[in-house]
Amino acid sequence: MSKITFLGAGSTVFAKNVLGDCLLTPALQGYEIALFDIDHQRLQDSANMLNNIKKTSGSTSIIKAYTDRKEALSGAKFVVNAIQVGGYDPCTITDFEIPKKYGLRQTIADTVGIGGIFRNLRTIPVMLDFAADVREVCPDALFLNYTNPMAVLTNVMNTYGGVRTVGLCHSVQTCVPELFKHLEIDQTGVKAKIAGINHMAWLLEVSKDGVDLYPEIKKRAAEKQKEKHKDMVRYEMMLKFGHYITESSEHNAEYHPYFIKRNYPELVDRFNIPLDEYPRRCVDQISRWKQMREDLVNDANLTHERSHEYASYIFEAIETDVPFKIGGNVMNTGLITNLPREAVVEVPCLVDRNGVTPTYVGDLPPQLAALNRTNINTQLLTIEAAITGKREHIYHAAMLDPHTSAELSMDDIIAMCDEMIEAHGKWLPEYK
Repeated sequence: MSKITFLGAGSTVFAKNVLGDCLLTPALQGYEIALFDIDHQRLQDSANMLNNIKKTSGSTSIIKAYTDRKEALSGAKFVVNAIQVGGYDPCTITDFEIPKKYGLRQTIADTVGIGGIFRNLRTIPVMLDFAADVREVCPDALFLNYTNPMAVLTNVMNTYGGVRTVGLCHSVQTCVPELFKHLEIDQTGVKAKIAGINHMAWLLEVSKDGVDLYPEIKKRAAEKQKEKHKDMVRYEMMLKFGHYITESSEHNAEYHPYFIKRNYPELVDRFNIPLDEYPRRCVDQISRWKQMREDLVNDANLTHERSHEYASYIFEAIETDVPFKIGGNVMNTGLITNLPREAVVEVPCLVDRNGVTPTYVGDLPPQLAALNRTNINTQLLTIEAAITGKREHIYHAAMLDPHTSAELSMDDIIAMCDEMIEAHGKWLPEYK
């Protein structure tokens, strides 16, 4: 019996999408779906939810919850990772409140920036523990990472974990549909090419019947910018740098030095930037969980429709040898030639029985590569800090971050990092 192991299975809604998709996939019938989470109540909730879908879908897969991680991983052919280390309370609160004391405001704080750096530092040790287990009990498994910060964690698993890892983010497959819907353009028959880094990949080409659609897209986007909407940062970046970005405006507002600025407070209002957006989402989700739990876990008639998440399609392509194209996060083995080879890049990949094969992109337009490199700098120094245990590299990562360095002095950045390390306490290893 083949086996799919889901780490972080207490993420019940996400488990419904990824594993519910697997239960509906003909090529994956008869699989064991192995669930693991350190929160045993949420683990059982997810198991109950998936058994409800199994019953209504007629799936022949077996749902099994594990409290021992190594047992959950043993013999797995595929592993899906969706953990969050430290949760909302205390770690996300710390990621937002301490920087705010220094005048540094954030929106999501899960990729780069101070929040992203410290989310990485507390997650990397756990991921390396996963890697050790994978090497021991399922060394040939394909590891699909959905956890943010995507680029750094995927890099660490490949470079230091010795595990065949691909990072997946749904911003690639939603990029064109959401853009075209907002601009009221028919997307039927549209061809698109996307590449860059996670959360800052670029819509490099977009055409229909051989006609470049960018002139029309930019014309309509310029009109949209005359009134407030939720995607103003991405439109502004496209109009200034020439290309649309895959990830949302609330994310990209904090990846660049242009939008969240104490000396220009009007920019936050002008570009409709939702400061403290992620903590609000967390509080909202916590408040809604009781009803969501009732709807998902206790509904014996729960059904599911296959989502746009890549995981089940990847497993299906490998099992059937029917090719499927994804946007995947992989090591830059010369795929994007003007980005560092030691970085993780997000590029089109072909999936079949051979696994996940990335495609060659070549040079990005120079201004786009330059923007990517500003974020890659912080990513690579964060990895250096985690692997060496040297506190100075945490400072380097923060001082190189575009938003942080635009707002704070070097002394304030170092003081803030020290306070963050102290506040995280046991959630971090010791840094010397």
